[in-house]
Amino acid sequence: MRAEMVLRKIRLLVLLGAALLQAIPAGAQLLPPSLNLRGQQPPATLQQPQGGAAAAGVDALLNRGDPTSTQRLGTATQAEGGATVIGPLGDPMRVPGPATAVFGATLFSRAPPSPTDTPNPNYVLGPGDRVSITIWGFVEGTVQSVIDPDGNVFIPQVGPIRLAGTRAGDIQRVVETEVRRVYAQQVQVYATVLSTGSLGVFVTGYVRLPGRHLGSASDSVIDYLARAGGVDPGRGSFRNIAIRRGGRDVARVDLYAFLLNGTLPQINLQQGDTIVVAAQGALVGADGSVRNNFLFEVAGRAMQGSELVRLAAPLPAATNAVVRGTRGGQPFARYVTVRELASVQLLDQDTVSFITDAPAPTVRVSVEGSRIGPSVLIAGRDTSLCTVLNYIEVDPRLANTRGVFLLRPGLAQAQQRTINEALDRLERQLFLAVSATTGVAQIRASEANLISTYIQRGRRIQPEGRLVVMDRGGRCADVRLQDGDTIVIPERVDTVLVGGEVRAPQAVVWQQNMRLSDYIQAAGGYAERGSSSSVMIRKASGRLILEANEAPEPGDEVVALPALDPKYFQIGSDLLNVIFQTALVYRTFD
Repeated sequence: MRAEMVLRKIRLLVLLGAALLQAIPAGAQLLPPSLNLRGQQPPATLQQPQGGAAAAGVDALLNRGDPTSTQRLGTATQAEGGATVIGPLGDPMRVPGPATAVFGATLFSRAPPSPTDTPNPNYVLGPGDRVSITIWGFVEGTVQSVIDPDGNVFIPQVGPIRLAGTRAGDIQRVVETEVRRVYAQQVQVYATVLSTGSLGVFVTGYVRLPGRHLGSASDSVIDYLARAGGVDPGRGSFRNIAIRRGGRDVARVDLYAFLLNGTLPQINLQQGDTIVVAAQGALVGADGSVRNNFLFEVAGRAMQGSELVRLAAPLPAATNAVVRGTRGGQPFARYVTVRELASVQLLDQDTVSFITDAPAPTVRVSVEGSRIGPSVLIAGRDTSLCTVLNYIEVDPRLANTRGVFLLRPGLAQAQQRTINEALDRLERQLFLAVSATTGVAQIRASEANLISTYIQRGRRIQPEGRLVVMDRGGRCADVRLQDGDTIVIPERVDTVLVGGEVRAPQAVVWQQNMRLSDYIQAAGGYAERGSSSSVMIRKASGRLILEANEAPEPGDEVVALPALDPKYFQIGSDLLNVIFQTALVYRTFD
């Protein structure tokens, strides 16, 4: 009974080993050439290659005169289903999802500015500002004075000069004009603003730090808002800010005009002014394929979709939008194109997700190996492999046209899942088995340690996603190409690789009259666990011949599999070692 249990485990390992051999990559790997995208068109519009007798289409060489060529109508595939979200090129790390930041909130993320002593040239002088005036020549003198409540500055031997209402950038011109009315010649003037008067402005409403804040008369509304901690992004409005003076509103500020166009109302704050930030208006979010992934405040109670398009700046790839919100206390959703969105009315708390919902009409296929011409082809989505092969130039003296195969990323993922499922089944059978006696339990414990190591290595296998597309006669299968496929055209070689349970694994030069046994003998003959009844041939295209009864062809691989003897536990240990050695020889494991 114990022997039968071991034999069942051995059979399971043999089946698992055969599955792993399907994922073993070819012995010789081709280096991918550099890509050349110039001049590529879908195969239906490509011209036949020119090259005389030395260049020909791969499919023309394989299926010359074949009457079984068929045309196939294109059908939807997994690659065409489902909408996608394409992010902006300048922000590749953006995580797709709803917007969480209010547009304009970063305006107040820096530290509040300190009052400056140097006003900007557009600042209008008023009482309390300090100026410096120097006169030299016929008369000399320097005056550093504060503009009095009447708006004047007194200069000895010249008299009072009115500076209130003068721009800071115009003070030199105004003072020089007034001085020359008294001294027409031989007098030079230099005038500048030393500092502006300190103001106390109240900032209230929906700000983080309401109260009275000090600053200079030349500071803007944004400076005072920053000293108050900025507009509260959860409660305050960026589009409805009032400036009150003497109990009435003298100006209103929409910060969106500054954020988008750089404009602010021209107003000089005065002592005792109050800046009032109103409650936040309606918010509409934009996410997905947009440049501006923010929550945008609505100036009124509703926003037209055209305004959101202007603010969010959808990417060229955005074709549709999903509108979600609430209408009449009930969930609301609508699916529209970007053009139709312009006429949709958006309300408070609506979110608009811009997506790409148009399948690409073409697929991108790479070409590797022995080829002539570009290494990238752009073909229609319903184009088959045989059609594309007619547009790939090869030199028949160098290319192994019977060994063409496909590398498909999706197939590699499916192979990985298959291997993991097989390993999971083996692991469950290993750890859930019941031992009848202590001796059986000890044997199973030893098996478990050995097989667990094998399972760990098996999970590191990286399948290449090879798809066999050539039959035994060298004809290609009419497989529809998928985006990301790689067509590999092996280079013609004159050797046969012999490995596995042979004494000296090596490449043997192919000869016309050599049989399978001759290649085994050229590699030193069978090893202790080798047998003529368990020899496998793998073609360059990836096709496996498990019961080899024919001579190999150039570029084939001959693998001598281990012959299993119905022994005891030692056989299971040997089998695992053989699988490890075979996998390592063919570089399956990392």
